[in-house]
Amino acid sequence: MITFQIDNHTVQAKAGWTVLETARHYGFEIPTLCHHEAVTPSGACRLCMVELRDGDWSKLVASCIYPVAEGINVHTDTERIRNVRRWILEMLLSECPASKQIQDLAARYGLKQTRFAIENPDEECMLCGLCTRVCEEVVGLAAISTVDRGVHKKVGAPFLRPTEVCVACGCCVTICPTNAMQSRIDAVRRVPATAVTAPTSK
Repeated sequence: MITFQIDNHTVQAKAGWTVLETARHYGFEIPTLCHHEAVTPSGACRLCMVELRDGDWSKLVASCIYPVAEGINVHTDTERIRNVRRWILEMLLSECPASKQIQDLAARYGLKQTRFAIENPDEECMLCGLCTRVCEEVVGLAAISTVDRGVHKKVGAPFLRPTEVCVACGCCVTICPTNAMQSRIDAVRRVPATAVTAPTSK
């Protein structure tokens, strides 16, 4: 077992655990949006940042991908961390302002609006990649992907063409932290020809 500190409490973790896994095991609250136990962590949203301290030295790390180590001193709710989370949530409010989940989380940090420009008031997708990871890692398919690059990056079927690979299992809709996949699923899947009702003969 690996022994270290979280918010000045001594904790123990198994080798291979992350800081986030250990913190949740002991009941410490660390907010996340792009993390789910069913898929490989990616550290995409950075809301799970924590501060590692050693005397006057400190650094910020993403707790969902940072492995535990003997003797580290983790802080989950410092002023530096709260400031980082506010910045991240402000950016998310501008990128996906229609998401009720992000609005509610931002409100917990005292944010009701963003200073950043809003390009699409109806956007909900934060491009966290949970839908693509669950499709590939859990369902065993690749019916969803991120397409284009930079500011044009979006979630959809590969090559932006509806695909028969999708089995309509609903995993992507269920795992989506912002409810964005609910409105995108029909653009991903194509109804197989065998599912189309044949016209009745007269």
